[in-house]
Amino acid sequence: MSFAAFRAPLRRQALSASFKRAELRTSSFRKYSTEAPPAAKSNTGLYVGLGATAKATSTALKSAAQSAKVATNFVPTKEDYQKVYNRIAEVIDDAGDYDNGSFGPVVLRLAWHASGTYDKATGTGGSNYATMRFQPESIHGANAGLHVARELMEKIKQEFSWISYGDLWTLAGVAAVQEMAGPKVPWRPGRIDGFESHVPPDGRLPDASQGASHIRDIFYRMGFDDQEIVALCGAHALGRCHTDRSGFDGPWTFSPTMFTNDYYKLLFDEKWVWRKWNGPKQLEDKKTKSLMMLPTDYVLTQDKSFKKYAKAYAGDVDLFFKDFSAAFAKLLELGVPTQQFVASDAWIMQTVDDQKS
Repeated sequence: MSFAAFRAPLRRQALSASFKRAELRTSSFRKYSTEAPPAAKSNTGLYVGLGATAKATSTALKSAAQSAKVATNFVPTKEDYQKVYNRIAEVIDDAGDYDNGSFGPVVLRLAWHASGTYDKATGTGGSNYATMRFQPESIHGANAGLHVARELMEKIKQEFSWISYGDLWTLAGVAAVQEMAGPKVPWRPGRIDGFESHVPPDGRLPDASQGASHIRDIFYRMGFDDQEIVALCGAHALGRCHTDRSGFDGPWTFSPTMFTNDYYKLLFDEKWVWRKWNGPKQLEDKKTKSLMMLPTDYVLTQDKSFKKYAKAYAGDVDLFFKDFSAAFAKLLELGVPTQQFVASDAWIMQTVDDQKS
């Protein structure tokens, strides 16, 4: 079943009341456990053995598909990337009974985690080299379950071999947000695929069990401020946690496949209590016990600076959409040298519904 037909009209509506709470308890979802992928082989030694010059080494960073694209004089246009976007949208919507019927949240998480490893002090990490293709990054604890999204994207990569993994994954994040009734997110291509040697160290992504100081350490390292931190946290309007991945369990909102500001509303409107269970420390809503919040979520209601922005987003969905769009677009470009981008200005990709009108 496709959700595209009714997403756009609901974009500005408050959705919590329209989703029956009982449905959430019985909605089916499929759990996956992360399997360690086979170790990828690096070509670094080959280039060193050949005595490659710095220029040749730089060229070698491009994937074979990208090199083939150049060899055949194929220069993809915005329309070509739109075709990739459209295919991603189809795949996202063809999820069957997986996690409330959409691959959108897990694809968004892939784009987020592939970009959120950036360290502004060293200039390492980020989306440029798509290093989650390699171990050990692919099996870092924070990336558990993302093999689901990578496998989905691999099918699209086979159809559009000319696109880099970094561009594919980040474009998929944009499609996920937009096709789930979220804001338009500026995006432009230009990322290249790297080697295992570019894999960043573990520990650069947020630890959901921590507090405000940890959150700031993680996001300040990437170059974000408090307002951007709170805006990016709003992505938790989508999806759910799984015990076989993060160890946490449950969705944040009653509409986990619709991009809304309900995450912030629920933080302040519901009474949250610590869940009594054998899993890691998390909160549940006292009324239905069907929703959850992580310690890093709840801190938005406790920290004075974070709370100011979270309150503002709870009361103004348009403000949230605007600020999320800007922060997410910034996140997706972390680690990419400006000169690599094929366009000086970012593009706005059309949604499936846009193209029908």
